[in-house]
Amino acid sequence: MAGRTGGRATIGAVNEPVPPTTAPAPASSSLWRTVAEIERYVATDGWGAPLRLFALVRTADALERDPQLAQRLPENVVAEARADTGHLTSVEQDGLPDVTDLDELLGQLAWPHGVDGAALVVERILVPPDAETEVRAATPADDEARATALAAHPLAEDVRIAVGVLRDGSHECAVRSRSKDSDGEVATGADLVPGLVSALQATLQE
Repeated sequence: MAGRTGGRATIGAVNEPVPPTTAPAPASSSLWRTVAEIERYVATDGWGAPLRLFALVRTADALERDPQLAQRLPENVVAEARADTGHLTSVEQDGLPDVTDLDELLGQLAWPHGVDGAALVVERILVPPDAETEVRAATPADDEARATALAAHPLAEDVRIAVGVLRDGSHECAVRSRSKDSDGEVATGADLVPGLVSALQATLQE
């Protein structure tokens, strides 16, 4: 995985994260492991990072299509893929369209048949529902003013959201808050951000 693209994006009209749990998913969940790995990878660049997008490919299928790939992948990855046909490899996507709205970006995405899924990492500012309602009432027709007011709210919280989806409907999420910025505090669960899950799954529809 390499490279960074674009600027910080907003999520737009997707649902707020639902109350999360930090309980680990089963060790057999390849998608869960992949999403957690991607979130940790992006976290090494710190906060204020741009949106990141990844294609997900079942490693065993990729090796079958291109046996030479085994020479380019780490030996442990090849061994894991041969032991687990659900093992996933993530490939970061460079050259994303220069858009500021996440819904607009997702509406432009289409994946080739060789891609089994997609993952997205984005930062968002969250405030308590009551505070957001007050800000929206005070700025009903000014999106820019509303975003500025929400960001400046004393109860605002930066979060990093990672979502991964597969063509078979499987999905996993990971959410890290800036106030609890450690790998052990990352909340995980399949339905933490249902709106973003649905939006990302739509990019896989043919």
